[in-house]
Amino acid sequence: MNRGTWLLGRLAQIVPSFLLIGVVVFVLARLLPGDPVSAVLGDRASDATIARLTAQLGLDRSIFAQFVGFLSGILRGQLGDSIAYRVPVTRLIGERLPATLLLTGFAMVLAIVIAVPLAFVAALREDRWPDLLIRGVFQVGLSTPVFYVGLLLLTGLAARARLFPVGGYGEGWLEHLWYLFLPALTLAFSFAAILMRSLRSSILLVLTAEFVDFARSKGLPPRQILGRHVLRNALIATVTLVGLHVGSLLGGAVITESVFAVPGVGRLMVDSIFARDYPVIQALTLVLAVLVSLAFLVTEIVQMWLDPRVGR
Repeated sequence: MNRGTWLLGRLAQIVPSFLLIGVVVFVLARLLPGDPVSAVLGDRASDATIARLTAQLGLDRSIFAQFVGFLSGILRGQLGDSIAYRVPVTRLIGERLPATLLLTGFAMVLAIVIAVPLAFVAALREDRWPDLLIRGVFQVGLSTPVFYVGLLLLTGLAARARLFPVGGYGEGWLEHLWYLFLPALTLAFSFAAILMRSLRSSILLVLTAEFVDFARSKGLPPRQILGRHVLRNALIATVTLVGLHVGSLLGGAVITESVFAVPGVGRLMVDSIFARDYPVIQALTLVLAVLVSLAFLVTEIVQMWLDPRVGR
């Protein structure tokens, strides 16, 4: 199959998924207990005030009419205005999304930097004390909740040692990276454990392959064998794992941003759910769905580069 045709086919598959997610999130938002009018006005508002705001927000229309308006707004690129913040949803998400993307990308880089060298050490020292130590430490990471790791890092390295800020986002790229280091490390800890275990198993499998024995028989230096032959082939399964866990990282960012007071879309989602802010909840879910779909697409492209047989 031509790679251009393959890419167009993958992009076309995103559209029905996007519409299906739109339907699901519209229904789930309406199933939340309470309503946005009560969240905005409180319990002591008069009936006239409640009726006026309900009509203003379009919540007096039928569910079907609201759904048609929601879909037509998506097709026009208009996601409405936030009920709680009284600003356009696109502007609100545009202000918050960079912090979440930087946090997620930073966490992914940290996880890869931690996992790849330790996976090589563990695989090359199989069943020896370095391997047992590395697997034991990462087993703790797999079994520890993300919020608990965040609280430990926040208490130890930020509140007591004062090596990092307690919360916030900072100004400028250097401050962003400094402020986001602990939140990113929190997300990266459990993710690095998954990557390390997967990559270690792949390396052990590739080391027993015939082409590796052939490379050794040609007299290639061990560093070249590990870098050119072993790592490239072992990364195929790991790249798939990275793509599949992008959604988990974005989901973990919701908790991490709340713990470290990072002004990203994760914290915005939590606040919007409590405020019953339907437009923000719907728009954020769609944006995150698009990001995850694009991450899957990039993962497949990288797989094609590592293994050309994938795109055939």
